Amino acid sequence: MESLLSTFKDILHAGMLHYLQKEELSIDRLSFTERAGKLYAPLWKDTRSMTFEETFLLTLALVPHLEPAVLDLFYVQNPVLGRPYTEFGGVLSKSNASFLPTAQTAAFLLTLLTGITREDIFSLLGKEHRFYKERILWVEESPEAEPWINGLLRVSEALPMQLSGVCYQPEYSVRFPATRITTALEWEDLVLPPQLADEVDEINYWISRGEAIVAKWQLGCLLKPGYRLLFYGPPGTGKTLTTLLLGKTCGMDVYQVDLSSLVSKYIGETEKNLANLFDTAAHRNWILFFDEADALFSERTASDSSNDRYANQEVAYLLQRIEDFPGIIILATNLRGNIDNAFFRRFQSVLYFPVPDEELRFRLWKKMIPCLWVEDDQLLWEAATHKLAGAYFKCDTFVCGKNSPERAGSPYPGDPARSHCPRRV
Repeated sequence: MESLLSTFKDILHAGMLHYLQKEELSIDRLSFTERAGKLYAPLWKDTRSMTFEETFLLTLALVPHLEPAVLDLFYVQNPVLGRPYTEFGGVLSKSNASFLPTAQTAAFLLTLLTGITREDIFSLLGKEHRFYKERILWVEESPEAEPWINGLLRVSEALPMQLSGVCYQPEYSVRFPATRITTALEWEDLVLPPQLADEVDEINYWISRGEAIVAKWQLGCLLKPGYRLLFYGPPGTGKTLTTLLLGKTCGMDVYQVDLSSLVSKYIGETEKNLANLFDTAAHRNWILFFDEADALFSERTASDSSNDRYANQEVAYLLQRIEDFPGIIILATNLRGNIDNAFFRRFQSVLYFPVPDEELRFRLWKKMIPCLWVEDDQLLWEAATHKLAGAYFKCDTFVCGKNSPERAGSPYPGDPARSHCPRRV
């Protein structure tokens, strides 16, 4: 990256000398394009080679994050007017007064270096370009009543870290109200009915191989990118663990969304929060997990009041964003009937997680209780007769652990009278 920034600096200086002092312009565009193209290629799914205009534009947007002093030459004053050159564009950072490039800055430099037209520049920065579609680079909304071209060049927050070889894992924030969750368990620790296990296996296969299947059979015109699932059933039946294991197997981070931070009492704020969430997660190798999803994806009601109308607007906005989201979204709920029916058309898979039957409960006990704690399986079969969901087994295992055989005859802290109490499971 340092070598690329050095070359970018040389090109920038050559262009400015050509513009200000009419010196001959001599730049090695091919070498810069090849070097930058190799560096940026892993950032997106589009395998087409990058042009000089694309590599230069992306580097210009990255410079404030990597080496902001490179752009200090734009502070030069117009000797005729005694103020900065209007054609340079840009704004000053509020924190350190560094130069932040705008779309006008990009238009000035690319026109100067390549002779590209304004129409081509608008195409580079438009919503149909792969920069925008994959949330690599875009133009921030300009201040009110100012031209669009005065908007700042923005790159994904993850981009500078990705180029440095660091895995981007955002912290919980107002813009991204979600927390990364993990598990130390494996698939063999998950006990599901056979049919449900087969359905989960199909989902695992599609998440891992879906893009290759779509490309091979040219299904892109029929299937939208992304995968949307609904897990429903009684609490403690394995919905969250299944989500975590899918992410673990496919090498995807799972982020659990904080619904309380998404919903706002102020009109339009909920939609804004949702937009920030989906925009941040788009084209990331993540799974967005909405637990207790019925609180947000609830069924629309008759618009008898303004509150109902705004609530319905939020659901309608969610429908749109869920359908257009290019990543993996998993919703979990105990109350399927509270989910708006319109969402079900958007789900590729809807899975029911039942309370395990007696045989499955025995398998769960067998996995959780160490064999030395019980003399034979009879006690486990007796425990399996009680109809409980898997999550409750953890509580019972904890109680058993507190009363494990290891404590028989061991000192009881703080209570000499109980120092040799025998313990039995």
